[in-house]
Amino acid sequence: MSIVTKTGDTGMTGLYGSGRVSKAHPRIEAYGTVDELNTVLGVVLAELDLPMVIRGQLTAAQNALFIVGSDLATPDASIAVPRVLPEHTAAVERWITALEKSLPPQRKFLLPSGSRTGALLHQARSVCRRAERCVVLLSEKEGINTEVQMYLNRLSDYLFLAARSANISHGCPETEVDYEGWDA
Repeated sequence: MSIVTKTGDTGMTGLYGSGRVSKAHPRIEAYGTVDELNTVLGVVLAELDLPMVIRGQLTAAQNALFIVGSDLATPDASIAVPRVLPEHTAAVERWITALEKSLPPQRKFLLPSGSRTGALLHQARSVCRRAERCVVLLSEKEGINTEVQMYLNRLSDYLFLAARSANISHGCPETEVDYEGWDA
C-alpha cells in the first residue's frame, strides 16, 4: 500500500471514526503540533552525549506522544484507541521529582541556551508549550480527554528540567536573564 492516498489534496483529512475535517481544524493543529514535538524529541535523541536516564525518558515520552495523537485524532470517546491516562502524567511527575532533587535550586529565569543538547531540549519545551496551547484552544471548542492537557503541561516542565540537567552534565553554566543587558 502506498503512502500516497491523494485523499488530502483538497485540504481535508480524516479523523478516526468521525469523518473528514479541514486540515486547518484546531484538532488537526493540536495533533500536528504534538507530531512536531515528537520529531524535535527525535532530534534530541540523535545527540550522542544525551544522558542515558534522559534518553530513556524521552523515548518513553515519544511513545506516549503517539498515544496523545491517537487520543486527539479520535474525538469519539466510545472508540477503543489508546488514550492518555493518569498513569502517563504520573510517570512524568516522577521524572520531574527525580530531576528536581538532582539540580541546584533555580533562583532566576534562565535563557534557553547552554550545550547543544540543552538548547534542543529547550526547543522541545517550547514546542510542547505550543502543543498545550493548541489543545487548550481545541478544548474550548470541543470535548477532549482532559488528561491530554495535563500530560503536555507536565511534559513541558520535565523538558525544562531535562535541559538544565543536560547543560549541567556538559559543564555548561546556566545563563540567567539579564534584564539590563539587552543592549550590550
